[in-house]
Amino acid sequence: MEISKIDGLIHVLRGQRVMLDVDLAELYGVEVRQLKRQVRRNKERFPEDFLFTLTAREYEILRCQIGTLSWGRHSKYLPFAFTEHGVAMLSSVLNSPRAISANIEIMRAFTRLRGILAEQRQLIARLNELEGRYDAQFKDVFAAIRQLMEPPVAPKKKIGF
Repeated sequence: MEISKIDGLIHVLRGQRVMLDVDLAELYGVEVRQLKRQVRRNKERFPEDFLFTLTAREYEILRCQIGTLSWGRHSKYLPFAFTEHGVAMLSSVLNSPRAISANIEIMRAFTRLRGILAEQRQLIARLNELEGRYDAQFKDVFAAIRQLMEPPVAPKKKIGF
């Protein structure tokens, strides 16, 4: 699978970048219940900073953001969210060739996201430095640059006629 597709499966929940059990199961080529069973059998490998269960509210918010209504419709349990460390540990529990290759691509995607965030932090720091150096004549220029750095806001779709 392409790293760019995996990037879309990484979500930010509780201030952490995570992947959901349903997405990981698909990448690893196993059923969600098999993945969860292996995690429960190896609880000691998954402390709270590696894995947490979504609350019902988080699950609903995420469903609305992603826009998938049928997501998890047959599951009676809330999804697991795996942090980067949890995903790495999961590969030791699901030890198949497909799980190993999928895990390598997932780790590359997490690394790529960390790099992008580091570049953005460096750019913001440099912009703050330049803004402090130059006087008010460039104030509008810096404001425009900051506005361009903001992620685009998707327009809300109208419902109905």
